[in-house]
Amino acid sequence: MNLNFGPFIALETLLVLSVVALWVWRKTVSRNEDDNIHVLHGTTVLAQQEDVAHKLDVIDKWGKIVTLVTVVFGLALGAAYVWQSFVQPPNAGL
Repeated sequence: MNLNFGPFIALETLLVLSVVALWVWRKTVSRNEDDNIHVLHGTTVLAQQEDVAHKLDVIDKWGKIVTLVTVVFGLALGAAYVWQSFVQPPNAGL
């Protein structure tokens, strides 16, 4: 059995690029984050802080999920490659 790894490598590359995109998106959103709580400055500042915090929570949740899927898929792909290299008969025509 000879497995073509091209589509699987393309999918893994897509997953890695999505992790990088989520990391860049998080860095972009967190640029507007303010670590200090402004209680006396009105509700608009609090609403903005809550909005940024909520966006970061959502990005972090999806970042963890996509990273986990990427790592598990990469390990499975590596294991399949190693398994195929042991199962595949050596080339006798050399």
